[in-house]
Amino acid sequence: MTLLQFLPFVLSLAATGVVAGLLAGLLGVGGGIVMVPVLYFIFQSMGMDALDAMSLATGTSLASMIPTAISSVRAHYRKGNVDSEILRVWWLFVFGGVLVGCGFVTQYQSTWFVGLFALIAIFVAVRMFLHKTALVQALPSLVWQKFSAFAVGLLSVMSGLGGGTIGVPVLSRFHVPTHRAVGTAAAFGLVIAIPGALIMVFLGKTPATAPLGSIGLVSLPALLALVPLSILFAPLGVKLGTRLPAERLKKVFAVVLAITGVRMLMSALGY
Repeated sequence: MTLLQFLPFVLSLAATGVVAGLLAGLLGVGGGIVMVPVLYFIFQSMGMDALDAMSLATGTSLASMIPTAISSVRAHYRKGNVDSEILRVWWLFVFGGVLVGCGFVTQYQSTWFVGLFALIAIFVAVRMFLHKTALVQALPSLVWQKFSAFAVGLLSVMSGLGGGTIGVPVLSRFHVPTHRAVGTAAAFGLVIAIPGALIMVFLGKTPATAPLGSIGLVSLPALLALVPLSILFAPLGVKLGTRLPAERLKKVFAVVLAITGVRMLMSALGY
């Protein structure tokens, strides 16, 4: 790939980093829900097949979350938003889910991974429109909590998502207050992103058609383009949130996300 051919790739990634940062600050959505589908389609446009593109998008997304997850956890911890008791019970099972999920992603290629992300994206989009009450009025039994923690780790790492996308809805359904659900799920994000990214780098096999600078299942150029800009533009998103109709924008984003999810689902089904 020549430098001229590489330029559109870098510019597309830079734009994705800006959008991910703005949406994270403006709407509170995790960067992975933006990065994975964009990377999935960008990598395909560069000659990768859908399965390889999904694997590389997943690993790159996980690696990109590490600095933002560290910053987020520190901020939530200072505010007292991290529930230490839930974290004590859940983290090991989240980690176990991460290990199993990474084993699947690094050893197998399947349209199921594309379909899984698509279904999660559609779920997140629907959740942005609907405000449902908690299913229970307290945390369930320890067995159910541990199962839920394992599922959060497993589904998140297989989809290239941080702890918030799946963790917050799960904790909210268990009647954990929103601010504590967000802070605790941010801590889950560290348990997911750090080991997940390391396994993707060292155990993932780089596809033959991967763009220049890929190590394992992580694209370093994508990482360098995404992370600084997403961090830089997140505070701007927070400021814009005080001036723009955030609820209306959230619904617009939900529509776009639902369309993206449906498109990825159709791709997984072979349409």
